[in-house]
Amino acid sequence: MDALVLARMQFAANITFHILFPTISISLGWVLLFFRSRWLATQDKHWLTAYRFWTKVFALTFALGVVSGITMSFQFGTNWPGFMEKTGNISGPLLGYEVLTAFFLEASFLGIMLFGHGRVSERTHLIATFLVAFGTTLSAFWILSLNSWMQTPAGYEIINGEFFVTSWWDVVFNPSLPYRLTHKLLASGLTVAFLLAGVSAWQLLRHKANSSTAPVLRTGLTLAALLIPLQIVAGDLHGLNTLKHQPQKIAAMEGVWETEKGAPLLLFAWPDEATRSNRFAIGVPKGASLILTHEAEGEIKGLNEFKGAHPPVAPLFFGFRIMVGVGMLMLLVSWLGWWLYRRRGWVAERLPRPLLWVLTAMTFSGWVATVAGWYVTEIGRQPFVVYGLLRTADVASNVAPSMIALTLTLYVTMYLGLIVAYVAVLKYMAEKPESALHHEPEMPPVTAIGSPT
Repeated sequence: MDALVLARMQFAANITFHILFPTISISLGWVLLFFRSRWLATQDKHWLTAYRFWTKVFALTFALGVVSGITMSFQFGTNWPGFMEKTGNISGPLLGYEVLTAFFLEASFLGIMLFGHGRVSERTHLIATFLVAFGTTLSAFWILSLNSWMQTPAGYEIINGEFFVTSWWDVVFNPSLPYRLTHKLLASGLTVAFLLAGVSAWQLLRHKANSSTAPVLRTGLTLAALLIPLQIVAGDLHGLNTLKHQPQKIAAMEGVWETEKGAPLLLFAWPDEATRSNRFAIGVPKGASLILTHEAEGEIKGLNEFKGAHPPVAPLFFGFRIMVGVGMLMLLVSWLGWWLYRRRGWVAERLPRPLLWVLTAMTFSGWVATVAGWYVTEIGRQPFVVYGLLRTADVASNVAPSMIALTLTLYVTMYLGLIVAYVAVLKYMAEKPESALHHEPEMPPVTAIGSPT
């Protein structure tokens, strides 16, 4: 493999690992705020138990997200120096805004959220929890603003090969940001919903349930049942936006080689780029046109109109179907689970064990859908790093392929170990007795800075 392919693989490995953790922390912060608010409103101890347990999960997740994010950002300088050289006037400030606003906000109040309960007032602690949750969402906004600009560039001019801003409003709120941001936030919510439900189901199966297990399971199923229909609508709107601005990405996702009206929806096929055709195709007549254009005879441009300037077809074709397949499974399981739970009077112990096993198996289903969708988004931009304007090959470094291969191997080995460790620690915490979740050091309340009472 040449340096370009290896550099792309290395960045893909880093972003794949990194995106797992912000996908959890973005929405888990708001779930913690919900648990905290319910505790203050009802004084039911199970909400406080839930808050304490999931705060620890948030801290673990946040730490891994920060570490992997730093590693990823370094690659802009090591493997992709041309990207910052040409787009630094836009990408630099956007990344800087994320650090100066979102990350500093999270870092400033995370300590209060983690260690301040009992040391500061309930109101102060609630505000700190809100600001951490808001910070995670603000971070997603800035990062997705940059990513969306790379997909649908706007508000720029190019002088001597460098990008300059003509309108920051158009740069930040570029044509695909609303759809991409909404899609990502809903994906985060679904990931957390199934994480809540899956861990709670595991506790019930292992007879390790505590007073918070039942309400957390109900929260997870309710959240998933509410969000998945919204995600389907958001995905449809995002698809319309992509068809307008990136037609070759849509063509690759649907395996459309020749421009046609009434294109079929391929349930399965094997795209063959050598023959520029689909093998073993099974499809629904006119389905793709109906879904993508909302017209049975709607026209979809084929890949043959973009020779040399369209993404690899197979990764997009299969990645899209994995994402949609997991989403449909989420819809079925969340609605069935919520209905069965309600029918059994919200008594977790009455739930059928097969449902609990399914929920446990789907604990990290949000990760699968997120990674598949992210691959569709990022690979679908190829061969451009800034869509239609700047090719990926033109911004890569001249690092020796052997060096990139070595660091890629080390990264993947380390990341696999950290993933295993993360899941093992989560399992260990889920099986701890409830009494361990209530341990907090006795400290006098603080009424003002430096004046304990």
